[in-house]
Amino acid sequence: MQDFPWVHNSSVSEFILLGFSRNPQTNVILFNIFLFLYLSTLMGNGLIVTLIQLDSRLHTPMYFFLCVLSMLDMSYVTTTVPQMLVHLIFQKKTISYARCVAQMYIFLVLGITEGWLFSVMACDRYVAICYPLRYRVIMNPCLCRAMVVFCGLWGVSCSLVYTVFTMRLPYCGPNEVNHFFCEVPAVLKLACADTSLNDRVDFILGFILLLVPLSFILTSYVFIFATILKIPSAQGRLKAFSTCASHITVVTMFCGPAMFMYMNPGANASPERDKKLALFYNVISAFLNPIIYSLRNKDVKRAFLKVTGWGKCPE
Repeated sequence: MQDFPWVHNSSVSEFILLGFSRNPQTNVILFNIFLFLYLSTLMGNGLIVTLIQLDSRLHTPMYFFLCVLSMLDMSYVTTTVPQMLVHLIFQKKTISYARCVAQMYIFLVLGITEGWLFSVMACDRYVAICYPLRYRVIMNPCLCRAMVVFCGLWGVSCSLVYTVFTMRLPYCGPNEVNHFFCEVPAVLKLACADTSLNDRVDFILGFILLLVPLSFILTSYVFIFATILKIPSAQGRLKAFSTCASHITVVTMFCGPAMFMYMNPGANASPERDKKLALFYNVISAFLNPIIYSLRNKDVKRAFLKVTGWGKCPE
């Protein structure tokens, strides 16, 4: 591949993405389901971004990070789902080598950035609950922006390592990827070379990019729960915990499946299981995030009613 000087000579110029089924009737059903999920994801996350921008009461660090999360989710699903929808209704299911590399890299950048963003959001909740009087001073706009840039830099740099180590291998055929997009574990199975080094690199990077942020999140919540238990009133404890419940839920949905995917040796990986895991942390979590964050969030409901003019949200 002359477009990428760091890859070995490969006879494969394109890949065939097998997707979920070869049955046309099943594919029509899947097309409708995934189209609904995709459009709902864009509308739900787009609505959250719009509300945060329009309502000045949502101009806080917590909602700034939520806005970034929603934009990442919209980009995340757009990297994979439109192509999957096309492949579900058309016979041709190929993707060029260059597009496969680009999709792999962009997907990893967004995913790694989102994983680190969850740890930043946990730190934000820690400061808000443990140091409420100093919250606005500590979590100032400059620090919040710097945290997001830090997450993005991790995504850009580590994704490059993942992609280079995967695509430097020779691919001689077959070229059928048993997945619905070009994800590292699925593509690696087609390499006509020893992938043990890649398995070790994937495990080490998985440890750094998943377990390290997760340890920050767990440490933050240990201090948060210790502080919550000191609150004298049950109502106060419930209110403090409710601000963290949404974050805990989305972290579990995203990090759990991703850990199984990227910290499992390639030999033990099941293609069907990997597709379901990828579908969950790529599509389902992005679809559910706006629902989880807005379902019991009075601030978001109040902003929605204010912007639409449909009424007043009860205090």
